[in-house]
Amino acid sequence: MTNTLAIYPGSFDPITNGHLDLIRRGSRIFSRLVVAVLTNAEKQPLFTVEERVAMLEEVTRGMSNVSVDTFSGLLVDYAKRRNAGAILRGIRAFSDYEYELQMALTNRKLEPSLETVFLMPAESYGYLSSRLVKEIFSHGGTVKDMVPPAVERRLREKMEAGRARPVAARRR
Repeated sequence: MTNTLAIYPGSFDPITNGHLDLIRRGSRIFSRLVVAVLTNAEKQPLFTVEERVAMLEEVTRGMSNVSVDTFSGLLVDYAKRRNAGAILRGIRAFSDYEYELQMALTNRKLEPSLETVFLMPAESYGYLSSRLVKEIFSHGGTVKDMVPPAVERRLREKMEAGRARPVAARRR
């Protein structure tokens, strides 16, 4: 393990078992790992930033060198403020690689001292994305093996809260 702080950025809306796999493995590679939730006003997330942070804190509770934070703006600026030496990113497929390579090279141009480390997810999570989880769940499918139990519970609560609103409010 290197004495390096790494940032694992993302929207985590919601956190999946694939994310958790990378967090666990990243926590073994780096001395400290910050899971950084991007706050992006342009996106319409299912969960608020505060809800995503709470879920991440719950599922990483036993990992002593993992912390959760939020950031907005450029990742390299956030990484500099945190004195990070690396960015952790996951790559599931070739299409991810093209995007992630472009981002890594751009980040290197902006901050040459910041390294990007790519990890492949475990085979069982290679297909998994937050978007897919939300879509399956919204159509009544099971996401039991895709997300931690705490996240599945919050998805169910979110769905039940949506059903509890008056019909007139749902039509807007």
